[in-house]
Amino acid sequence: MTIRTIFLIFFAAWSAFAQSEPSPLTADRFKADLLLVVAHPDDETAAGSYLARAIFDQHKRVAVVFGTRGNSGGNEVGPQQAASLAAIREIEGRRALAYFGVTNVWFLQGPDTPGQDVLRSLETWDHGRSLGELVRIVRLTRPSVMATWLPDYVAGENHGDHQAAGVLATEAFDIAGDPTQYPEQITPPRNAKGISNLTEGLQPWQPQKLYYFSDASHTDFLKDQGPAYAATEVSPSKNVNYARLAAESGAFHLTQSDSGYAAAVALEKNQVEHTYFQQPDEFIFGKAYVPGNATSDIFAGVQKEPLPYHAPPGFHPPVSNEIAIELGGPWHFYTLFWRAHALDRLAGLLPPEVLAGISTRVFLPILIDNPTGEPLIGKLSVELPDGWAIEPPQSLDFHVAPGETWSGSVTVIAPSQVNSRWESIRISGKAGERAVGTVVVRAQVASSSLPQ
Repeated sequence: MTIRTIFLIFFAAWSAFAQSEPSPLTADRFKADLLLVVAHPDDETAAGSYLARAIFDQHKRVAVVFGTRGNSGGNEVGPQQAASLAAIREIEGRRALAYFGVTNVWFLQGPDTPGQDVLRSLETWDHGRSLGELVRIVRLTRPSVMATWLPDYVAGENHGDHQAAGVLATEAFDIAGDPTQYPEQITPPRNAKGISNLTEGLQPWQPQKLYYFSDASHTDFLKDQGPAYAATEVSPSKNVNYARLAAESGAFHLTQSDSGYAAAVALEKNQVEHTYFQQPDEFIFGKAYVPGNATSDIFAGVQKEPLPYHAPPGFHPPVSNEIAIELGGPWHFYTLFWRAHALDRLAGLLPPEVLAGISTRVFLPILIDNPTGEPLIGKLSVELPDGWAIEPPQSLDFHVAPGETWSGSVTVIAPSQVNSRWESIRISGKAGERAVGTVVVRAQVASSSLPQ
């Protein structure tokens, strides 16, 4: 038998197989009950004990999306950095999730961007491209529930990448069911059995429920905002508590001192109770299109049948004839973002707050809106707690043309000592004898913080 004959026989068999109907065994192989969207390999440990509960004892199918491959940060166990560190952390992330039986894992390829400003992370992640990739994954996995980092500015780690993951997940939740968004993804291919197809053949998909969790250093605001799950409870199927299961999964992240390496050491010493894996997993209810209340179980009310598309309200410019002062940057973005995505309950969750490292600079962007027909000329004044200072030199003057918005900032320097008490920074505006208004930011001082 010639090589040509063998090839023709193989090609005929392959063609017959390719033209057969998809097997029922593979039709739903990527279907997820829960899609977790986070920023870095090891972020899934923030909900690790809940994942153990959902997977081992509730038998839920979980898929995970990481926004980055973790190319930045320290390496606890070796010299590798940058791209090599990313390669290692991707393996660590996949192995950690494989311990839970989770193998449907995706990376969006955004660079790890240390900082606290979500807008910077969205820029480095290429916001539109990353969103398109995430929408594709939502349509592929068709999750009932999505969970992600809280899109808000908090006192804590407050990682801009965490916030960016929350922003993208919220946007994907709201547009994956819209056939006008990324339509190339849902257009049938010309020939699914052939080659050179450029449209993807997915279907629009509307998830049913959206939840958040936070990296804030305080947890008071989480009470009664969503379901909470005790990590100290014992898994009926594994006969150990969920904290230990979370630590055993998290221990694969050995390059990371505060999560994986700490978990590995604690397991070796049988001291998991001294790690953060012992803390309860507390969620914030975002929204749902099925019956239930904020503190019900994450899967309460979930339906088997697909939901029709629910369009978010979208952005509508606020209308005001009053001169106003407000915080700019991420704070201003979130006030618009929450309204556009029907997340008004997040607006009352926290007042503006920051956690500053000792002697670090805190950048406070300011906006002044002048809807009147006259120019607005004036000066900002800053009231600081003891030990804080204004960074010199900086001008506090403002000049706002009629019908425009002025953008400026105030930079202050934190004290040289730790102070865990909430203290207020007040920034006021005055134009002649006319008060423009005041913004208040509450602040704490820690030994260190991410660069703002």
